[in-house]
Amino acid sequence: MAGGSMHRAILTVAALILLVAPVAVRADDRDEARAQVEFGIQVAMRGLWNEAVFRWERAIELDPTYAEAWNNLAIAFENQGQFEDALEAYETALDLDPQNIQIETNYDLFLEVSDRVNQSDP
Repeated sequence: MAGGSMHRAILTVAALILLVAPVAVRADDRDEARAQVEFGIQVAMRGLWNEAVFRWERAIELDPTYAEAWNNLAIAFENQGQFEDALEAYETALDLDPQNIQIETNYDLFLEVSDRVNQSDP
């Protein structure tokens, strides 16, 4: 293998490792993400959905593996009529935590309502 080919092969392998390596989340970031999710829940209960979205997006920035934050974000998007964004967020949440019954239930209800809305559209 020539020097350039070997270098490209090493870079390719390194890139693939980065793609499949789990995201390492610092404990401080995880704690802050949880705090953001909790605050998002509080403001959502007051009907402040834009603030809730901001908080849950911030939680996801801190911990992209936080399935519950993705689930909450999906609920907020659904509430705001952003159904494509809601679908993507639900699917991400389920990819991260496929055994979570609450996320699965929310996703199933979302799909059921989406199907009814789509059927009623002319």
